[in-house]
Amino acid sequence: MSELKGMCPIIATPFTKTGLVDYDSFENLIRVLIEGGCQAVTLFGIAGEYYKLTDDEMKRMARITVETCHKYGGTSIISVTQHATQVAVERAKFYEDIGADNLMLLPPFFLKPGQAALYRHMKAVGQAVNIPVMAQYAPEQTGVAIPAQVYADLFRECPNIKYYKIECKPAGAYISSLLNLTDNQVGVFIGNAAYQFIEGFDRGGIGAMPGCSMFDLYLKMYNEYIAGDRAGAAWTHTNLILPILNHIRQNVEMIIAFEKRILRKRGIIACDFCREPGFVSDEYYDKLFEEHYAAIEPYFTWRG
Repeated sequence: MSELKGMCPIIATPFTKTGLVDYDSFENLIRVLIEGGCQAVTLFGIAGEYYKLTDDEMKRMARITVETCHKYGGTSIISVTQHATQVAVERAKFYEDIGADNLMLLPPFFLKPGQAALYRHMKAVGQAVNIPVMAQYAPEQTGVAIPAQVYADLFRECPNIKYYKIECKPAGAYISSLLNLTDNQVGVFIGNAAYQFIEGFDRGGIGAMPGCSMFDLYLKMYNEYIAGDRAGAAWTHTNLILPILNHIRQNVEMIIAFEKRILRKRGIIACDFCREPGFVSDEYYDKLFEEHYAAIEPYFTWRG
């Protein structure tokens, strides 16, 4: 199995106007991301609204993700989000059994378990499977802080937990610390909409996991950076995407709502419905969004 790297966006969850999961749009979105050049696709990231889905919906979506990746030659990453260790282990095994290429692991955060409990949870999940695992560090969203040393210790005990998605604020020093503590043996991915894309890669990151609606712009940034054009085109496209991110990324539910709006406007999904509770826009938010969208739309390379 090839090493993970590059742009591995979070798959959005499309719903119909009545709030049902739109599996046709979901499969089409995965196809577009794969055929559009993404190195992998990631299911059940925070921006994928996993917390608004039933178990049956999650299992069906996982199967569709694996099947669609196999059909179009893509690579799958599926996140284990369950809070109980026993349940998380069972879910990790299920994802491995249905053919997931990689797992992501969101440490439990409800009621703020201590570091020892978090460590046991992550270790149990990592040791339960044979496929590569990526540990997610998202203290802003979860309220749980985990020192880089904890992840370094985890990697030494569980070598298949070899990737780490870092989205603390600021993330730069944490990335450097984790890489130093592991002798650069782990792969670091930049989260938080890849807002710190250039810095994250400068510090040793190998990939990013932003939302999926502007995947082709992110791919331009990545391809230009690895081609050595950091100071030119990579900066140009980074600065192009930052204004709209600055507007839509004021909280998680807001970026979820506008990411879906972009996907609908681009003809990739049929509807931008979000299950409640969620972000409620107003006339000015919408006006500013349309201005920012008009500025970036000409730079999209995928056309439906």
